[in-house]
Amino acid sequence: MDTPAIPAPRDAHEREILAHIESIRDRLLLLKQDRTRYIRSQDVLELYEQTIDQVRQLSRVREGRQGEENRLDRVLESCFQLLSLFFMTIGRTSEAPAAYALTSTIRRLLDHLTEANLFSAKDLESLTHTLEKLSGIVNHSESANSPYLTELLAHRVELCNASIQKLKEKVEKLEAPLPAIHEKLISILRAMSLCNTRPRLKEIDDQKVDGKFLNDKGDVAAGNDEVSDLLRRCLLWADIVLERKGVIPEEFKPMYDTLVGIRNELEKLSVTQAWSLRETDLYDFQRQLDRFDEARVDGNWLDEEGKPAELYVQRTCLYLIRRSYGLVYSLMISSEPVSEALLPVYNQLLTLKRCLLEVKESGGVASARELYPYSMKLNSIDNMRVDGKFMVGDDIPEGQGSVTELLSECFELNYELRLAAEEKTPDIDG
Repeated sequence: MDTPAIPAPRDAHEREILAHIESIRDRLLLLKQDRTRYIRSQDVLELYEQTIDQVRQLSRVREGRQGEENRLDRVLESCFQLLSLFFMTIGRTSEAPAAYALTSTIRRLLDHLTEANLFSAKDLESLTHTLEKLSGIVNHSESANSPYLTELLAHRVELCNASIQKLKEKVEKLEAPLPAIHEKLISILRAMSLCNTRPRLKEIDDQKVDGKFLNDKGDVAAGNDEVSDLLRRCLLWADIVLERKGVIPEEFKPMYDTLVGIRNELEKLSVTQAWSLRETDLYDFQRQLDRFDEARVDGNWLDEEGKPAELYVQRTCLYLIRRSYGLVYSLMISSEPVSEALLPVYNQLLTLKRCLLEVKESGGVASARELYPYSMKLNSIDNMRVDGKFMVGDDIPEGQGSVTELLSECFELNYELRLAAEEKTPDIDG
């Protein structure tokens, strides 16, 4: 386990709670690693209740005193992180526990955007929308969840909203035509190879008059200094990348290679998510990224002699970390409200729906016979239900409503296409 080496609790009651929490965490890790069977809701809920019970005891022990953070807090954070991803895995994505891991990732992203001062309006739009959704989940779950968890999540969302508001203020003060230029420069700066972007940067630089960006009235546009500084950073970075040609010093090569590997794995999952992702897999990626991120001293990494990494190494590795956090965020918000056990059926139905929509948009079919493969597949899936439920063994997995609704949509599309085909077919008896 990657929990940092920080002091164990001094209080005897806290040490006892720590032992219980570590046991729960270890069981969660074992459950996460078990690929021989699907994650069952009852297994997750049992461990969640045990965790909440330990939190209640901790609250009583710490009542009336303000203690320093110790190992117990870190292990508890790991438990909530794991439980959060388990809630996503079993399809309970709209419940408060599932929001915990997402708030952690959003906070990391916002910290990086603030530190680098490199962000666009588009970055903030998605994060704002997700935070609004999380606020709704927290507000509607006050009676159903632990007061500790609800209060913790509300505080996390509040902190994220405060950070995002500060970032929005910086973007909103840019006057036309600077927002579009700013967006383009951010896109260029985030590209890993800038060798061929000089013409694009020169094109932007040529828009300046006497070294200034002007508005429609011919005055210096509000935000000129900020965008001009961003352009300068882009030009400087393009020169550095061209000079270094992708060479990373040996002392930082292991970290760089690991970060590239994480980024590549997450990008692969982004493509195959529907068929290969178990949300709990994201835990290991998050822990690795957190470890690298927290290894920095004053924002930079140090070699064995205590010397800070040069700008090229720092920028490149930070880019990889931010990109990976962004991919983790995208995978989390794309998590379907369906249990892992029902995902194979759900994904088949999504594919069927997509195929039927493509057939409809291309003008339908010439004959109802062409729909037989779709009809047979839909009927075979429908026949899997027992008393109207999709069962896995004796379990009724989460997400029944989502799967049933998708099945109905597919049947409806198939029926519409069949009717249209029958109308096209001439009446032989007539």
